[in-house]
Amino acid sequence: METPVSDRQGSQGTRRQAVRRAAGWALAAMLLMGAVPVAAKDSPVSLPAPRLGAAVPLQKLLSGRSSSRSFGSGSVSLQQAADLLWAAQGRSHGAEGRTAPSAGALYPLEVYLVAGNVARLEPGVYRYRPAGHRLVRTAAGDRRVPLAGAALDQPWVEAAPAALVIVGVYERTTGKYGQRGIRYVHLEAGAAMENVYLAASATGLATVMVGAFRDREVVEALRLPHNAHPLAVLPFGLPP
Repeated sequence: METPVSDRQGSQGTRRQAVRRAAGWALAAMLLMGAVPVAAKDSPVSLPAPRLGAAVPLQKLLSGRSSSRSFGSGSVSLQQAADLLWAAQGRSHGAEGRTAPSAGALYPLEVYLVAGNVARLEPGVYRYRPAGHRLVRTAAGDRRVPLAGAALDQPWVEAAPAALVIVGVYERTTGKYGQRGIRYVHLEAGAAMENVYLAASATGLATVMVGAFRDREVVEALRLPHNAHPLAVLPFGLPP
């Protein structure tokens, strides 16, 4: 006997729902195993919480702090990238505080992650959002080669699996302090960079502060906002 059309449609709908559920479970399992990149297109990426439990004496971190232009070929983890991002501009001691001091608590710095070989993260340029400790992708694709070109072809910028780029938005500070505010932005960037160095020292990563680059080319290579002033590039990765 032929099955009524309404029954066949209901049966097909039930099968489709079962297939969708199975696909969803499979995707969730793959994400847990790290087989699929975390970042969906243009959606925020929640970062792992910074590791605050390891008590390493400050003197040991300072003595271990060094600049390295050599990196291993392996990827860095999302946790390692998250630790450095939080060290640069993460929130601390309350909703408004940051890990680096800021004149007038105006926070003129923006930190971008240039990801080329970060586990479970699609290659691209990501802006760090301290609120919520998240990343938002601002440009797709591996941008390490054009970034290295903007940095006078320094090969370690391309060789590192990822880089932090610290930029200043001067008008956030000059609106209150006038032209002297530019100096305050630079001082804040220095504090953020030292934090990155110390976090790298604590987690066994290598990094180096790169200051030789063509500002406009960095903005174009990373598709940064027109009012972003690049202040430092910090390629990082595992030591060789």
